[in-house]
Amino acid sequence: MRTALVKSTAVVGSMTLISRVLGLVRDMVFARFGVDAGMDAFFVAFKIPNFMRRLFAEGAFSQAFVPVLSEYKTQRDHAEVQALVNRVAGTVFGLLGLLVLVGVLASPLVVLLFAPGFLADPVKFDLTAYMLRFTFPYLLFMALVAFAAGVLNSYGRFAAAAFTPVWLNVVLIGVALMLAPRLDEPMVALSWGVLAAGFVQLLFLLPALASIRLLPRPRWGLRDPGVRKILKLMVPGIIGSSVSQINLLFDTLLASFLITGSVSWLYYADRLVEFPLGIFGIALATVILPVLSRAHASGSTREFSHILDGSLRWVLLIGLPATVGLMLMAGPIISLLFQYGDFSELDVNMAGLALVAYSFGLPAFMLVRVLAPAFYSRQDTRTPVKIAIRSMIANMVMNVLFVVPMVLLGIPGAHAGLALATALASYINAGLLFRMLRKEQVYQPDAGWVRLAAQILFALMVMGALLWWGVPDAGKLASLSPWQRAGEVGMWIAFGMASYLLALRLSGVRLAILWAPVRDSADDS
Repeated sequence: MRTALVKSTAVVGSMTLISRVLGLVRDMVFARFGVDAGMDAFFVAFKIPNFMRRLFAEGAFSQAFVPVLSEYKTQRDHAEVQALVNRVAGTVFGLLGLLVLVGVLASPLVVLLFAPGFLADPVKFDLTAYMLRFTFPYLLFMALVAFAAGVLNSYGRFAAAAFTPVWLNVVLIGVALMLAPRLDEPMVALSWGVLAAGFVQLLFLLPALASIRLLPRPRWGLRDPGVRKILKLMVPGIIGSSVSQINLLFDTLLASFLITGSVSWLYYADRLVEFPLGIFGIALATVILPVLSRAHASGSTREFSHILDGSLRWVLLIGLPATVGLMLMAGPIISLLFQYGDFSELDVNMAGLALVAYSFGLPAFMLVRVLAPAFYSRQDTRTPVKIAIRSMIANMVMNVLFVVPMVLLGIPGAHAGLALATALASYINAGLLFRMLRKEQVYQPDAGWVRLAAQILFALMVMGALLWWGVPDAGKLASLSPWQRAGEVGMWIAFGMASYLLALRLSGVRLAILWAPVRDSADDS
């Protein structure tokens, strides 16, 4: 069991890393087109199907489909499994195909819902509506990809499904380099690329489905008991997913009223924060969920708390230095990655403001990823949703409180207020999750927290002082060649990491000990 878990986690983690790196390359290519109305329009046109995808396809659908499919696989013969696969594929295609058709035909109304501020700029509004006609079908493709991935994962075929997102980045990079420069409006080519990428991702998984003899032959099956059970199980998942997605929708809605470039600045900053969050936060959450589930199933409350305690310590050890590093090096990192072509010094400064604000919330983003599985592992899905709704309301209130006064007073950088509200709302979310775990006595902190906090604080002060003293500003970096820029920024990132780890070691922290709870639990399984 331990070997299979480690192997599967390594496969998914390595594929995720490849996808994240290529995603960063993709954004570097995008940045060469500059930050203008066309780029804002594309990001909104791309966000809308992604909003729907996260709401209906990946999270809620996968969480409902995989358990039902696993039940069929265990208790029924292959013919019945094939019948379920056929009916699920046909029903997904029918329902979401209808939604996509409505979205394409009513694209101006959809843009009005998501980005009403674009109405003030008819060219930007019309361009967004036009591109949405090509990006919206991406929702259908990704729903079918989520369906195919659920089938493959249920049969232990993780590699193909985990590699699939790589194709989105490959296709968009190719389109941005080869087709976009040939058009008067390059962003239109990117919307075509999104549609092509959805098709390629689905096509990539079909041979893998055929290899396990479950290539679907779509059939309408809304009355099928298995399909109806999946739809019933999806309802709480959709409610839970909708909380975070409504936050993103509200952020985009407000950003559409801000100056041109605000949507793009927030996008680039968010992508940089998502990199460490995706590599460390999601990986940690993926690993501890089955371990916590086993501890809960065995009735070992102490082991459950011990595993959670070790995971929380790791979040602070990784999340806090990443936060300090991103905040102190926001401008240089953005300059290194994006300041080429038409990406200006103003864009660097504005995206840097958003990155500082988002980075402040990185530890909270990671904490939520770790604390929420402590509820899911005990089959408590209601509490995290209730808490997420509270944080969503807080986020909306703070968005208005931070952004509106800045706009009225003409203070530049109002978009950073949206990022700061998101960061603070995540701390509220994490704090309420933590308080509930303590209230229910599910989590009892182990000894040594005060000492560890002092050790981390000392290491952060050492790293922060070094970076504050040595890192050049973005303006100086802009005069260097790309390779010189990479060498300079890479050197200070390495110095920062080395100083932090050395200071931790000198203060007595041994990192290997902190992972012992999870490692030991895996050994016992």
